[in-house]
Amino acid sequence: MTPLASLLTSILTLKELDRAGWRRIGIDHPESVAAHSWSMATLALALCPPELDLERVLALCLLHDLPEAIVGDITPHDGISANDKADRERSAAAALFAGQPRLWALWEDYEQDRSEEAHFVHELDKLDMGLQALYYGAVTDIDTGEFLHNARKQLTRADLVAVLDAATWG
Repeated sequence: MTPLASLLTSILTLKELDRAGWRRIGIDHPESVAAHSWSMATLALALCPPELDLERVLALCLLHDLPEAIVGDITPHDGISANDKADRERSAAAALFAGQPRLWALWEDYEQDRSEEAHFVHELDKLDMGLQALYYGAVTDIDTGEFLHNARKQLTRADLVAVLDAATWG
């Protein structure tokens, strides 16, 4: 398989890869990794500050979890150190983005949190987790409080905290 064909196949597999954290707490049909990336991109369209490069933000949203197509959705509860997780994801990204230097550079930007756009996407990642926790908490009887707490604790942008605090379902 060519490197491009491998990349495209991997992108498609993310549609079927469940987000492991939601599965761990008992959500029977959790969002997929692809749905999470799509949700972040949609949030970016609505919330991206004008001083940031929206195209770059969207690209980062769509690429940030792509290595999970190879390594899976590793959570802090899997007994894998943060360094080992980062090494696995870096190796997967190198394989996926072989022959795609622009994509590799974008993924590296996100992974290293180098640009304002990358930092904003990290924030969107936490906002999306918080919004998803609110949603699952409203439509199931499962306690999603740990996810909501973690999202609130990690969000640093007041505008995004305000979005999370204003969100309701049901």
